[in-house]
Formats: sequence, structure tokens, C-alpha cells
Amino acid sequence: MGKAVKKLSARAVATIAQPGRHSDGDGLYLNVTRSSARSWLFMWKKDGKRREMGLGSAGSVSLARARELASECRAQVAAGLDPIEARDAAAGIKPEKPTFGAIADALIAAKESEWRNEKHRAQWRASLTEFAAPLRSRPIDEIDTAAVLAVLTPLWQTRPETALRLRGRIEAVLDAAKAQGHRSGENPAAWRGHLSHLLPKRGKLTRGHHAAMAYQDVPAFIAQLRECNAIAAMALEFCILTATRSGEVYGARWSEIDVEAKVWILPAARMKAARAHRVPLSERALVILGKLGDAKTSDYVFPSPRGRKPLSHVSMAKVMHRLQIDGATVHGFRSAFRDWAGNETHFPREVAEAALAHVIGDKAEQAYRRGDALEKRRTLMEAWAGFCEPKAGSNLISINRASV
Repeated sequence: MGKAVKKLSARAVATIAQPGRHSDGDGLYLNVTRSSARSWLFMWKKDGKRREMGLGSAGSVSLARARELASECRAQVAAGLDPIEARDAAAGIKPEKPTFGAIADALIAAKESEWRNEKHRAQWRASLTEFAAPLRSRPIDEIDTAAVLAVLTPLWQTRPETALRLRGRIEAVLDAAKAQGHRSGENPAAWRGHLSHLLPKRGKLTRGHHAAMAYQDVPAFIAQLRECNAIAAMALEFCILTATRSGEVYGARWSEIDVEAKVWILPAARMKAARAHRVPLSERALVILGKLGDAKTSDYVFPSPRGRKPLSHVSMAKVMHRLQIDGATVHGFRSAFRDWAGNETHFPREVAEAALAHVIGDKAEQAYRRGDALEKRRTLMEAWAGFCEPKAGSNLISINRASV
């Protein structure tokens, strides 16, 4: 830093009335509040970020003394020290390390704009709040292998998919803490070369596809859905008819729907494969949209009760729970659709896979397949809607079959 400018005078310090920070030069400021209270501040930059430290009240610390204190601070900064840390160390005060919960929340806030849907954001929040609850109040530099294992071990065999994702998220939080200078050494949540020696390997875990309702049972289930007369039930039927992912349905906006063309255009930003996807809408799907459009209160096709946000990401699963459906998941209806298309129709595999927005073939094959077979898929989805239409007298009593 250069030579202090000394812009202020003792009289100015006593008489300046305008609220704000008034510079004396080289980082020393007189801070005047709206209530005319006066205090001294020293300001500097560390790692490109502005830092500031109070030097006392202007009533008890004279201008000359404030300049002496600021000079000491400048010398510490020039020596690579942090004046606040130096002051605390001199007073025997140890700096507090942030907690795991604080770092986790900050990481989610920083990264959530990268995530394409609210469901993914909610899963991060839930796993790092609920399953990692024992870690949240602990200082981030105290999280060790034993602490990580205490959280993961109860889930590792019973809920392997949840445990795998939780491990990766804990690792990300600890990496973020290290990048911020709050930790050092190896990451105790790392898999390769560390937890791989302490927990069963991924291939040994019981992992399967989402449990799916047998496609033969879908028409009777839809008959039950129509008796619910709730937005979540309509969302679930729409999800089944379009063979889309639940997150795509929850985030559906009216601006994506072209009723005249009978197509729902999902932008790349909301798709798992990061590619825009056109969904042909069957007549029954359009009927559902018509009912919702007549009472439209939101930009979202399936709004929450308050209307400003989409339905909760667990709404459709709750409908299935209320209907006492066992052995099936919302995502599993995509498997039911695929099984039906393969077992009951002559539509080419590529058409059925395109309906599921799956990327088919290697990069060379994808380069030559530029179309999305929309009209062929329209015929397929209309046939699926016809199959799903409840038969006269259909009544679902119990569904507990699952295909994997």
C-alpha cells in the first residue's frame, strides 16, 4: 500500500454529519451512521474480496490513534497476515470453523442454478438435511471417516441407491470446505482408495430398476385415478400417457404446450439428456390439459394449491400411496409403457426408445438420425392412450407385482 493520504482533520471527524464512510486514505474510514454515531473502520482486500475491521468509536479513539492502528493493519496485510485473525490470536480467541451444515447449505445455494429441475435440488437438500443430520452441527474440520461411516452404514445395505448418492454429496461438501481453506488432507468420504476398502462395493449391492406396475394393470389404475379428481391425480395420468419423467411433468409450463399442433415441447434445459424433446399429445392427454386450462391460475400446467409454484415433487407418489399401491413407483410407468410397446405392438424399438427420450446408438448413428420420428410416435402414443383407457367395469383391488 502507498503512503497514507490523511484526508480527514480532527474538526471534520467531529463535525461530519452526512451518513456513510468517509475516507482518510489507505484503508482508513470514518463511518457515520444515520443516528450520527461515529466509528473507525480499516478496509482491505484478501483473495480479491473486501474485508473490514472496526478500530473503535471515534469518541474514544482519536484520529491520530486511528491512523496508528490503520498503519499497524497495513503492515500486517503487507506481511500476508489477516488483521482480524492477528487481533483474535493476540487476544487468545480461536477462529470458529463453519459447520458441515453451513458449508452444505452454501454449496447447494451456489450450485442449484446448474441443476435442471426442482426435484434434483430437493433431493440434495433432503439428503444433506435428513440423512446427514448427525453431521450438520459438527465443525467441518472435525468430520472424519468414522463420522461419515456412522451416517452411511445404516443405509448401505437397506437403501443402497440413497447411500451412494449421499456419499457423493458428502464428498462434494467436504471438497468445497477444503477449497475454502476450512479443511486439509484427504477427503474421508472419497470412495476410491478409501471407503472402497471399508464398505461393500457397488456391484455387490442390491440395485435394480424402479419398481413398475405390470402394464396389464394400468387401465384399472387409471380408472381409480379419475375418481380422485385432484390435480396430482391428473398430473400422474398425464405422466403415464406421455411416458415422461415426473420432473418433466412437475415443471411443465403452458408456454411449452402447442394445443393446435398437439405437441408438448420440452426445452433441452429440462431434459436429462440436455436435448430438446417433442412429446406428441394423445386425445386423452389434451382432454386433461383442457380441464386444467379452463381453470388456469399459473404459468405451470400442474400448479401447487397456492398456484405460484409447481406441485411438490412427491405429489404423484402420495397419490399412489393413498390408493394403497404397493410394489410400483411413478417412474416405473415408463417401464410399463416400454414393456407394453415391446410385447403388444409392432412399433420399432427405435420409436419406443425415442418416446422415452432415450439417446439411441453411438455418436455416429446419432449424427445420421436427425429426425425424432414425431408422427410415428404420435401413432404409438395414441395407441398407448387407447390401451390405458379403463375398460367397462374395471376395478383395481390390489397391485403388488413389480417388474425389474
